[in-house]
Amino acid sequence: QSIARRTSGLKVEGSRPAPYEFNKYRSPLVSRYASKEMAYNFSDRKKFTTWRKLWIYLAKAEKALGLPVTEAQVAEMESHAEDIDFAMAAEEESKLRHDVMAHVHTFAHCCPTAAPIIHLGATSCYVGDNTDLIMLRDGFDILLPKLARVIDRLSNFAEKYAGLPTLGFTHYQPAQLTTVGKRACLWLQDLAMDMRNLQRAREDLRFRGVKGTTGTQASFLQLFQGDHDKVEDLDRMVTEMAGFKKAYMVTGQTYSRKVDIDCLSHLASMGATIHKICTDIRLLANLKEIEEPFEKEQIGSSAMPYKRNPMRCERCCSLARHLIALLADPLQTASVQWLERTLDDSANRRISLPESFLTADIILSTLQNITEGLVVYPKVIERHILHELPFMATENIIMAMVKAGGNRQDCHEKIRVLSQQAATVVKHEGGDNDLLARVQADPYFAPILGHLDNILDPKTFIGRAPQQVARFLSEEVRPLLEPYKAEIDVKIELEL
Repeated sequence: QSIARRTSGLKVEGSRPAPYEFNKYRSPLVSRYASKEMAYNFSDRKKFTTWRKLWIYLAKAEKALGLPVTEAQVAEMESHAEDIDFAMAAEEESKLRHDVMAHVHTFAHCCPTAAPIIHLGATSCYVGDNTDLIMLRDGFDILLPKLARVIDRLSNFAEKYAGLPTLGFTHYQPAQLTTVGKRACLWLQDLAMDMRNLQRAREDLRFRGVKGTTGTQASFLQLFQGDHDKVEDLDRMVTEMAGFKKAYMVTGQTYSRKVDIDCLSHLASMGATIHKICTDIRLLANLKEIEEPFEKEQIGSSAMPYKRNPMRCERCCSLARHLIALLADPLQTASVQWLERTLDDSANRRISLPESFLTADIILSTLQNITEGLVVYPKVIERHILHELPFMATENIIMAMVKAGGNRQDCHEKIRVLSQQAATVVKHEGGDNDLLARVQADPYFAPILGHLDNILDPKTFIGRAPQQVARFLSEEVRPLLEPYKAEIDVKIELEL
């Protein structure tokens, strides 16, 4: 069916999808989650207007280098760069079975003077691959400020709670104390790695440029009658017009599909980071120590009205798994490209490239919303510390007794016996940890009873966590955000 037939009954009613829209599958990545700017970046309009701009760049460069292209032809193309007849293009494609030639004919229809020179010397990948590279570049430009905002919000959180003691966990079992802010720095360190990876992937992107059907530039060498310098000038001029500093020096028909691996692997790696962060928050929410934002009228469960489910974090985890899984596509696509190119990359890339960026966009926007409204419950955290601290403090108690003249081995045995008695109360009787009460009741520990409060101050168990937070934020995190200062304060209105 042509686009004309498929959209003939479509009507838009305000901001709501027309009834027709509910009769066909719509990707929730766009209909439910993604930002308008990222959805537009991979839209048909962006794609096909970019094709036309690339044909204009090519015509301008060919004219400047002496080919028979007139100013009137270039002006005619520029005046019709945006007004695409999508219905005509669909009809052409149904006849020609070739999307690029369908759009060449559609462009030529509204540019009759320029028709003879549109796509002159080019192959389909001139518009196809170069447009993909532009979309990847622009996609990174959308994601990087969003990642910077997440890092900024989490940095503020880490700074605020740099000195708040909390139970550390190894194997999800209580371990030595850390601080809420220091734990957030573990998340930040991974996000900072993602930031550097995305920046590098974006800066490493090059333009495919003007390379011809198998990458040899033979058609352009023929157009310029064997003038190699003019062919190189053409490649450079078009590359610069498209906003790239460099083009790949060698290509087959396509740019290397390893480029797609490079881009999507860093997005997938960021997905792993965000999955870990949001899983941590979900675990802490179960402990009632930290919660994601919860709207005043939000419903956590249709059956259990008291519930405050970590829905945003769950969404991030769900979509992050999809983002990670998408990496398999470019890996396999690159591995099966025969010689100069096979077309079995095309249909796969139409899905995997946009979906990776759309998914990354969604989870960054959601994580920004989470980090802007994280709620901490210090009293709950303190209660959990006090429940475990007596066991953790045993070594400090032994050291204090030795300083007061006691024998280390005798003290160790005393503590061992009392600890096992307290553990029995906790595990078999469901009672509170009463080790400290047992220590206070035992005359053996009389020499240190007056210092017990100081020995058991949670802040004496957090080591250099506050100092680590301050130095890490100052030396590694804040400088990373400098390029995005103008965009840092943008807030996300998350549609749930």
